[in-house]
Amino acid sequence: MHRRETIHAWLMLGPALILLAAFTHFPVLATLWHSLFSTPRGTRPARFVGAENYEALVVDPVFWQALTNNLVYALATVPLSIGLALAMALWVNGRIAGKAALRAAYFTPTVLPMIAVANLWLFFYTPDYGLLDRATAFLLGWGPTNWIGSQETALGAMIVIAVWKEAGFFMIFYLAALQAIPPVLLEAAAVEGASRWTVFHRVILPLLGPTTLFIGVNAVVNGFRLVDHIIVMTRGGPDNATALLLTHIYDLGFRYWDTAQASAATGVLLLLLVLLATAQFLLLGRRTHYR
Repeated sequence: MHRRETIHAWLMLGPALILLAAFTHFPVLATLWHSLFSTPRGTRPARFVGAENYEALVVDPVFWQALTNNLVYALATVPLSIGLALAMALWVNGRIAGKAALRAAYFTPTVLPMIAVANLWLFFYTPDYGLLDRATAFLLGWGPTNWIGSQETALGAMIVIAVWKEAGFFMIFYLAALQAIPPVLLEAAAVEGASRWTVFHRVILPLLGPTTLFIGVNAVVNGFRLVDHIIVMTRGGPDNATALLLTHIYDLGFRYWDTAQASAATGVLLLLLVLLATAQFLLLGRRTHYR
């Protein structure tokens, strides 16, 4: 009987494991393998070069700028999107009028394709005629600002779009977790005379720990993955001000056809994501309480 259950379990897991290996694990291993070879050119086949592609990245200033930009991008989008998602979830979980409409409004950016979002925000950021310039001119008296054409504001403009796109998605997970909290715990805290801040800090926030860990890992991955709007709106410009690791990999592989360098940069990106995810599980996992 036990053997039959084991076979049945493996048969159920089989299709998912095959797809996972074929479209995730094998491409990762193949990319790491190709990063050890040179880029084939015409009749010249690829040859083994060892770590030369990684050494070339070390002396590549564009790579370091893309890495720095990506760290700033992730450090801004991750806490902002998580904090905004939690605030929105707490708001729409309360006793307010029009909760259904608010939830739909907060979630709407999530279902929009990123290409459509990029084109929408292109209108918002248009100098002089855009919605943002019109609002700042009316409220603050500012003149026209080239939000995505200036090195000082371009990366910040991309961060705003990413937070606007992600917060509604994360809100759904927080909302589900809030609705799963047993009401008896909140009632007991109210009977004890706990303030709203104490209830949030001592009861709600610890119970949201597993959800926060899950959202945090996804937010970090998205901080290095969500670049569609940058490719559409700035292509990494001006002067690499919005270049991220993934856009740099795209340029190396599809604009300059240097697949070996692109594979090496992908290997660095994968290593960075593994280290960040591991750090999150080690640091936050100890403080996460599962019921």
